This record gives sequence, structure tokens and C-alpha cells, in this order.
Amino acid sequence: MAEYINPYYPQKSKILNTYFESQDRSLKTFDIKPIESKVPEFIPGQFCEVSIGGYGESPFGIATSPTEKDFLRFTVNKAGFLTSKLHELSKGSYVGIRGPLGNGYPLDRFKGNNIVIVGGGFAFTTLRSLLVFMLHNRNDFKDITVLYGARTPDLFLYKDELKEWEKRDDVDLVLTIDKPYEGWNKKVGLVPPVLEEMSPSPVESYAVVCGPPIMIKFTLPVLFKLGFKPDRIYTSLEKRMKCGIGKCGRCNVGHKYICKDGPVFSFEELNKLPEDL
Repeated sequence: MAEYINPYYPQKSKILNTYFESQDRSLKTFDIKPIESKVPEFIPGQFCEVSIGGYGESPFGIATSPTEKDFLRFTVNKAGFLTSKLHELSKGSYVGIRGPLGNGYPLDRFKGNNIVIVGGGFAFTTLRSLLVFMLHNRNDFKDITVLYGARTPDLFLYKDELKEWEKRDDVDLVLTIDKPYEGWNKKVGLVPPVLEEMSPSPVESYAVVCGPPIMIKFTLPVLFKLGFKPDRIYTSLEKRMKCGIGKCGRCNVGHKYICKDGPVFSFEELNKLPEDL
């Protein structure tokens, strides 16, 4: 029987390790483990609410894969009250965790197909979860193509893993930055035109897109031009999520709640929602 976790109650959790992803120290990764329960089961694409007493809570996508069972990993962009406080915490500190929450990527649909992952900036967290899961179960998937873009080389997440993935012959990984940068000898260009240049086939393929809204906006027409259908394109949204369980109404769009019915949606589903999304 699966362990029951109260979705309203934060589980006291310990920070096992933490490190900065970027030299400007704006991006910090935390490896966190509940101390009163097991690491919960989850699906790539789900998120947790991470809290600090007296400071509140915020949703963060789970960066670990379900195949990594010792802790949960979150990468936090320092952007506000809670995230600034999180950045002050170090190994051995305690936080609260609620989750996992929301839905995840449709792994059963993905099996037996080619997978095209398109990521931008620090939104690569749940894409890492998905990629590590697929590489662990490599025989379940056909070709895996990854396009990951960032403004500068320093803003790529999980740099050591990126180097290892580049060496593999069972995944095609392309890294690109927005503008030329001293010492950078890889691809230069924004994600949409680079994706069009790569021209992945839509045949027996699913595309997963996650990044800044402006990147997604200009990536979608490229995917459509390449022949990908809306029901074969998935993305993860984080619009105004707060409570994480569909109670506060902050993320309500039409008849959907981003936190409960998402955050993973196909573009076929999104096309049915009001345009204010």
C-alpha cells in the first residue's frame, strides 16, 4: 500500500546538498529529502511546494528522475521574497515540502516514439527529470533529440551532466546561446531558428517544450511548420500557481486549474482554453 501523504501538510525535509549553477549566483540547486517519510513517488513534470516557516511557499518543478530515489532536486531562480530566503539556506537546513502535485508527462504515450525535447533557461528542471528517466529506460524510446538554449554559457543548468550527455551516441544534444560569446564554439542562435535548422521529423514523434513564454510563443510555429500536430506537443505551465491543489483559484483558466489539471498540457488541450492563458 502506498504511503499516504497529506497534500495540505508540509513534510519536514532536510537539505542534503546545495550548489550554485551560475557564477552570478542567481540559480541555486537543492537536493532535499523528507525526514519523516520516504521520498515520494512521482512522474516527470510534477512539482512540489517548498516552504520556509514565516516566509511562505512556492511551487518548483522536480528535477530528479523517478529512477533517482534518494532525494528530490529543485533548482531555484532568485527572484523574490521566498526564493531569496531559500538562497540563504545551506546543507543541513530544513524546509517544508508538499507534493508531488499536478500531473506529469504522458510517459505511456511517449513509449515507442521519437522524443524531441526543447528547453530554454532554468526551465530545464522537469526536462532533466524526463530525459534522465528516458535514458534510464532507453529501450522504451526511439530517437531522443534535445535542444537546450540559454542567454550565455553560464546560465545552462546541470553543466557536468550536459557534458556527459553530449558524449552519448543514443541521444542528440544541441546547446545554443543567444549571441556569440568568447570561448563558445558550439551553436549560436535563438531556439526557434535553431530548431527549424535541426528539422526533427514529426513521424512517430512527440515534442516537449518548456522555457520562457516568449521562447514557447515562437517555437510553436516552427513545430507546426515541421509537421507536429497539437496533440503531439506538450508543455509545462506555471501560471500564477499558489496552493498547488486547485483550492485558491489563482491559476484558474476557464474550467481548468493549472496546478491540478496541469502543469503539463498538450497544445490540443490548451487550444480549448480561453485566450487569457
